[in-house]
Amino acid sequence: MPSTVIRDFSFDAASQILQIEFVSGITYSYKNVPEHVYTELKSSREKGIYFNKHIKGKYDFERKTHAPN
Repeated sequence: MPSTVIRDFSFDAASQILQIEFVSGITYSYKNVPEHVYTELKSSREKGIYFNKHIKGKYDFERKTHAPN
């Protein structure tokens, strides 16, 4: 899963929440994300580009953590 932007991500199908941890240390939970978006992100070769095109700005989110000082 190499990405210069995304460190890790997970998906809860029951709640439709996609959680993405960025290399900066910040984690966001994106709400009401269809499972196919997670599947496509998972199989994408360029996860940062997929994120920018298909997730960023399209789903409500909650910032979960912040980068260390």
